[in-house]
Amino acid sequence: MTVEKRQYKPLCRSWRWYRVICSAIVVVCLATATAHAQETPYKFSAGIAVGMSGYLGDASTNLLKHPGFTASGIFAYQYDSRWNFVGRLGIQTLSGDTSGMDNVLPAGATYSFKSQVYDLEGNVEFNFFSYGIGETYKKLKRWTPYLSLGVGLCMACSDGYTAWAPTLPMGFGVRYKVSERWNLSASFVMIKAFGDHVDGKELTDLHHIKSSFVKNNDWYSRFQIGVTYEFGRRCETCHYVD
Repeated sequence: MTVEKRQYKPLCRSWRWYRVICSAIVVVCLATATAHAQETPYKFSAGIAVGMSGYLGDASTNLLKHPGFTASGIFAYQYDSRWNFVGRLGIQTLSGDTSGMDNVLPAGATYSFKSQVYDLEGNVEFNFFSYGIGETYKKLKRWTPYLSLGVGLCMACSDGYTAWAPTLPMGFGVRYKVSERWNLSASFVMIKAFGDHVDGKELTDLHHIKSSFVKNNDWYSRFQIGVTYEFGRRCETCHYVD
């Protein structure tokens, strides 16, 4: 009896994530470009977020199959009640295993890896609602969904091998204002790594398909719960935006 092997298929699903999230961000931002936004009482916020990381690439086609740990330090400039400019420093633990995958590798080989990914990002966040606590006429809401898009740089370490790559983080979430200064949030972010070494050296070009700056299979994700504290009160008597 002849067993038919399934041929490798590119991970098109990863590109669907890219197109869907980017399209949503563009549409929402264009539709609300002229929306009225209130100035926030505090200019800055800082906090931490922890949660679960996931990996999508040569050694996994399911983000939930090999969950890891992720943690982040967050610093944000709150431009107004709709827009935030956010800096993030984080760590993710990633892992994967080709055993049991539908895609058959050359010569029937199997691979597994574990890596630590450190990343630095700059993101722009857009709130669907004017976010905050205040008088009724300001029409502020204590909760809001939001979208985020940014650029970054990651360093992946696996079995003594270190690689660097630029990244494109794209995500969405929801935040809730517990009090005037304290905020809770939940977010999901997909990160496109423009390099094929996030999963280690051995998993580079497994299918003998030439990689490039754009064309590769390395994505990772994070689902996080975060808490932030606002500070740096704005001047309430001034007539300019600082």
